[in-house]
Amino acid sequence: MDKVLTNVWVYLTASPLLWLTMTLLAYLAGLWLFRRSGGRAWFNPVALAMALLVGVLLLTGTPYPTYFQGAQFIHFLLGPATVALAVPLYLHWDRVRRLFLPIVAGLLAGSLTASVSAIGLAWLLDGSPHTLRSLVPKSVTTPVAMGIAEKVGGIPSLTAVVVILTGVVGAVAAPALLNALRIRDDAVKGFAMGISAHGIGTARALQISSLAGAFAGLAIGLNALLTAFLAPLIVRLFNLTP
Repeated sequence: MDKVLTNVWVYLTASPLLWLTMTLLAYLAGLWLFRRSGGRAWFNPVALAMALLVGVLLLTGTPYPTYFQGAQFIHFLLGPATVALAVPLYLHWDRVRRLFLPIVAGLLAGSLTASVSAIGLAWLLDGSPHTLRSLVPKSVTTPVAMGIAEKVGGIPSLTAVVVILTGVVGAVAAPALLNALRIRDDAVKGFAMGISAHGIGTARALQISSLAGAFAGLAIGLNALLTAFLAPLIVRLFNLTP
């Protein structure tokens, strides 16, 4: 019986559709749990889907390249999904224009705080220069963050892990923190979540409102652009140049 099951598994893993299907099922399971919980932040569907997939990969001994080969279509859709964030931004463009100066101030403060706080904490924990350089773009969306990390002498794979963890923690903690600070404006909530938690935070912001999602999408793009310019300066400022 074990041999039959092994043969079936080998046959299934040869199909790229297996891991695409597993990814979609994991997200649907996470989304179902999220809704059943009444929308509690701790039941973030992305985080739950990640945990389920990691568990399956570990249990089956499946290497990540094998998984990615099947699920890369979802990776491809990240591009169109990011571009689609322009739709809610267009719908709220008048609000964006009225808040131009607060947006610039929030962008500078958020981008610098994200990088400097990460470097400072890692330095206090005696992190290596490679680790510190890898943390500079930790609040930027993953593809851009990996490119920045490579250019400043960091470790792109480490950056990717930290970016994903940042997004999950931000999506889980940000709504409760913003409510505790009595921030009621959805534009402010969305912008803060976009800067601090990039794509995963934006997905959570869209669950709050279209306005929050629009400002979160704006924050992702602006923060990625600004961090690309600031990262080399921050590395030099902290004497982390390789």
